[in-house]
Amino acid sequence: MARRQLIFYPGSIDKVFISGYIIRMSYTAFQGHTRVAVGDLSEVSSFLKHQPQGAYLLFDDAGRQIDVDIRGVQPEPPADPARGRGRPRLGVVAREVTLMPRHWDWLNSQPGGASVALRKLVEEARRTRGDHDRVRDAQEAAYRFLSAIAGNFPGFEEALRALFAYDRRRFADLIAGWPQDIRDHAIQLAFADQDPSGLSSA
Repeated sequence: MARRQLIFYPGSIDKVFISGYIIRMSYTAFQGHTRVAVGDLSEVSSFLKHQPQGAYLLFDDAGRQIDVDIRGVQPEPPADPARGRGRPRLGVVAREVTLMPRHWDWLNSQPGGASVALRKLVEEARRTRGDHDRVRDAQEAAYRFLSAIAGNFPGFEEALRALFAYDRRRFADLIAGWPQDIRDHAIQLAFADQDPSGLSSA
């Protein structure tokens, strides 16, 4: 029996991430049906740079396929420079918001003004809809990944229906015959916040 090639995984391939709660984005590289590397972008790029030429697919934790030039290592974004005196950086980002005049009137009448009121409204919505949004984001991540790598697999369309129906057991059953690395990564994307014992095929 042929022995399976030992693959190097930068960092910890068994780390847990939950789609929708990505604190630091990591990247997963596949060669064919085999997961060959997991880590941050610079780690995975560096690893692939030293591998034999081949067709690699690279995905982030949101299931998006990423184009990367493996001839060079992608640097991590630089840290914010130290700030001097003045108003502390709060991590806020300026964006344009278009509202009706009555909406602006209400926001401006709130304690702290429009910006504070908007932030409070967003945080309240995140608290009340957090679980729903996490499920939706996880489903979309799994859908993007599977569409890119498993579109020709048997039971693909049925598996997607089970995914969006949040039927964990049926989803696991339908993809049980797929290559292990693809199956495991799809389940991790779709149901990382759930008990793994409820994801395995019967």
